[in-house]
Amino acid sequence: MTKIVNHWIGGKTVEGASGTYGPVTDPATGAVTTKVAFATVDEVDAAVAAAKDAYATWGQSSLAQRTSVLFTFRALLDANRDAIAELITAEHGKVHSDALGEVARGLEIVDLACGISVQLKGELSTQVASRVDVSSIRQPLGVVAGITPFNFPAMVPMWMFPIAIACGNTFVLKPSEKDPSASVKIAELLAEAGLPDGVFNVVHGDKVAVDRLLEHPDVKAVSFVGSTPIARYIHTTASANGKRVQALGGAKNHMLVLPDADLDAAADAAVSAAYGSAGERCMAISAVVAVGAIGDTLVEKIRERAEKIKIGPGNDPASEMGPLITRAHRDKVASYVEGAADEGAEVVLDGTGFTVDGFEDGHWIGISLLDKVPTGAKAYQDEIFGPVLCVLRVDTYEDGVALINNSPFGNGTAIFTRDGGAARRFQLEIEAGMVGVNVPIPVPVGYHSFGGWKDSLFGDHHIYGNDGTHFYTRGKVVTTRWPDPADAPAGVDLGFPRNH
Repeated sequence: MTKIVNHWIGGKTVEGASGTYGPVTDPATGAVTTKVAFATVDEVDAAVAAAKDAYATWGQSSLAQRTSVLFTFRALLDANRDAIAELITAEHGKVHSDALGEVARGLEIVDLACGISVQLKGELSTQVASRVDVSSIRQPLGVVAGITPFNFPAMVPMWMFPIAIACGNTFVLKPSEKDPSASVKIAELLAEAGLPDGVFNVVHGDKVAVDRLLEHPDVKAVSFVGSTPIARYIHTTASANGKRVQALGGAKNHMLVLPDADLDAAADAAVSAAYGSAGERCMAISAVVAVGAIGDTLVEKIRERAEKIKIGPGNDPASEMGPLITRAHRDKVASYVEGAADEGAEVVLDGTGFTVDGFEDGHWIGISLLDKVPTGAKAYQDEIFGPVLCVLRVDTYEDGVALINNSPFGNGTAIFTRDGGAARRFQLEIEAGMVGVNVPIPVPVGYHSFGGWKDSLFGDHHIYGNDGTHFYTRGKVVTTRWPDPADAPAGVDLGFPRNH
């Protein structure tokens, strides 16, 4: 029997009423294993209404109450990390170790939310004028929404809702319809942890659900992670409806390798960063920029390592890389490799013909490595979101920086070098929101914020860290003047001397 994934509204499972369902496949077999209910406008409205009702009390609850629930949730999440990882592997296809790593990164943000009281401290200035004090406080917004992608179905929602609800907001999540089960499991764990009904809600669906969240008058803020075209649409539409927006878009992350770099370390890093999670992550290194005469040696070292990667079903402990999320996405990724030679690139490794014995209907693609890629090639210009690594050649450090800064994306970038001066210049001169020095995937820890520049971010706030706290709260300044008790009217005795 095909599993059905329904909505989670007001603290319980709510069966879809639209009669419309989306297919969820096992990427390793290509078989449809699950159907997910697609929400109508009325169902989205019901979720927002449940969140609004819950906000009336949750928004006034104490910090101690909120963090107590989150501490309990953290323990439950830790105890259930294997179960969540299995759901991710079954619907996304990534190998179990990758799925476990995703849950671990989500736990970092839950940890941050458990200590949110430090970030929510206000400020006080006394005696700014005679008997006048000024204080600044931060208060929650109300109902907030998150729209999240397929590539990290547990981690990316956890970049959002723990901080949002710790700050006193209530939350409506619209996860990817391609792998929805992890979000429902998380909702169940939150309920088990004692989160009041309606504080966290999940509605599944397509553009109908998204557009309703973007226009709903009771939704005060929207967080999004996904492709650049959709991020731009989310930002434009939600902003036009008066909402606060953080919309994280796509990327083309570069790794600049200088001639003095440890080429073995650089090759190891390039392979793990380009092909980990089958390249389906916004922080994947998809372009290596080789400076000077090291290009041939570096490409050969990458090739040697890439050819050894074991590709297979995500639930096979021997697998190091799994399939892609859908057949359509697999074919799109393959098209970049198939057209690369005609655009002037040298195809060092072509993974488009790869399959796995016994799983021939899975969404398989092997490792692809393209060398001497022109900047005008589609394989370089587009975010491929698959296991395809482009290598570009430049003569100097300055040429490499100029090439990277000319990209419309500015998510993350890295430099590999032994020269501290070059690394310092790079981190100051490069136009990207996250920079790694001999670190290929510079995803910040939870107490720093994640976000890019240029076409990789729309809105003013990065996600999680201090930016997350600021995004999910608004500031208020209170100016206070009290008369001195000794100035009380005659006949009122407050016990203060009159001879001041």
